[in-house]
Amino acid sequence: MEHAQHISAPFPWRAATVIVGAVALVELVALLAIGLVQLAPSSHTAVKPAAQHVTHVTRVHARPVVHVPVVPLRPRSRVHVLVLNGNGVSGAASSKAALLQSDGYRIAGATNAQRHNYANSMVMYVPGWAREARRLAHETGVRIVSPVDGLRRAQLRGSTVILLLGT
Repeated sequence: MEHAQHISAPFPWRAATVIVGAVALVELVALLAIGLVQLAPSSHTAVKPAAQHVTHVTRVHARPVVHVPVVPLRPRSRVHVLVLNGNGVSGAASSKAALLQSDGYRIAGATNAQRHNYANSMVMYVPGWAREARRLAHETGVRIVSPVDGLRRAQLRGSTVILLLGT
């Protein structure tokens, strides 16, 4: 069986703790004083008046701003729309073309797209006809508007805007 060894004289724990704490406090105060002396501005590094500072100004050559002419929104009667059926529903392109024609658009054609599995409808436009394409997309509830991609000039049939019907 083990027994704790009996200490003959009591050790002054409290006195030792107070002395160690006092030494730590003195060290902390000394470190703070050194830090303040190092970070404080001295007389030779103080900020000089602005009149004594010499600044060099470099010239920046600005490029001339090129203003792109704003083309007013063309009337619907000048927008030639090609309607492509990309959803596989028979007659979808021709019925949509008839609705657009009654709204004032010129229909360049209504035909089937190269494939019939487009998930979303989209409006595509030739350069310079983006505003009219956005108007057509807004009126038909189409969210995707982008430049023409994947169609040759002969496939456009003179149209300026293409409406591709998806599911």
